[in-house]
Amino acid sequence: MHTTSSLPEITPTYRQEAEREIRRFTRDWTKRDNRLAALSYFATLAVYLITLTLAILAWPSPWLVVPLIVINAFAGVRLYVLQHDMGHNSLFTTARLNAIAGHALSVFTLTPFAVMQHNHNAHHSHLGNLEERDTTEIFTMTLREWEAASFWTRLWYRLYRNPFLMIPLGGVFTYALAYRWPKNTARIAPVQVILHNLALIGWVAILWFIAGPPALYIYAGTVFTAGCIGVFLVYLQHNFEDTWWDRKPDLNPARAALQGSSALDLGWWFDLAVANITYHDIHHFNANIPSYRLRVCHQALRERYEVQTIGWVEAFRSFTLKLWDEDQERLVPFPKTQRAPSSAIPAE
Repeated sequence: MHTTSSLPEITPTYRQEAEREIRRFTRDWTKRDNRLAALSYFATLAVYLITLTLAILAWPSPWLVVPLIVINAFAGVRLYVLQHDMGHNSLFTTARLNAIAGHALSVFTLTPFAVMQHNHNAHHSHLGNLEERDTTEIFTMTLREWEAASFWTRLWYRLYRNPFLMIPLGGVFTYALAYRWPKNTARIAPVQVILHNLALIGWVAILWFIAGPPALYIYAGTVFTAGCIGVFLVYLQHNFEDTWWDRKPDLNPARAALQGSSALDLGWWFDLAVANITYHDIHHFNANIPSYRLRVCHQALRERYEVQTIGWVEAFRSFTLKLWDEDQERLVPFPKTQRAPSSAIPAE
């Protein structure tokens, strides 16, 4: 499916007027409500703790344990999305409430709050900027860079962008390993990260003390499954055919947000399970919209604009797209025919 841009390419003036109108429109959905925030927060935490407990009690029956692990993993992902909202100060009404609640979730999301907040805000600041790709969650190489790359660089990138490696290994590496000392920790909050890691060790020790090895097997299963779901979502947020990248001074942040971020139309249940982070375009356009208002805001926006959406078929197809083609301005697969890389191993 070939999608259409949220902002039709007619003239720069038309685009700027549309951006201003959408900006005004989304402001109507930025009101925070502590009652809705608390309901989303505590209900999700309850589902997480209850399904984890039930899975431990159901051990070793796979017919009960596996579905409970999947539900628990989605609850964990939802907690992560809520924590991400708190990083934007958009879930509760005050920055203090958001910070307290965000830190409280850190053990269950495996994510140190303060450093995550800093790194994610940097991602928002540099979205769509080809010169600042180190702030993106999934690295994307340009077609020109690929054509100039060595054999080993291409091999590494092929492995990195292989979904059968990126999703399972990337999830485990990011959430279980890399987040123990995330990028910029030394500058932002090293003591908080150390305390977070100690609290995480304590949480695992509690599980071991209560139920022994089965609790750890189940916990490992939920962490692995949640990591896979997380990487699946993070990839699709900015990696799809009609996404958008550019270089300064031509980079348009509003266009990068609306066209360079996806709107996943994967069904109401999926939206509920991931706290509406599927509507990533308007989230990047206006990060002040709470997650509990993203879906209704996006539906209202669709009534006024032709908005790009991605269903299940295109979502899976997006994993075949690997390189940003600066000439065509779209994400493309690896070339079927290509020149030999600069340091390729010569044929014998």
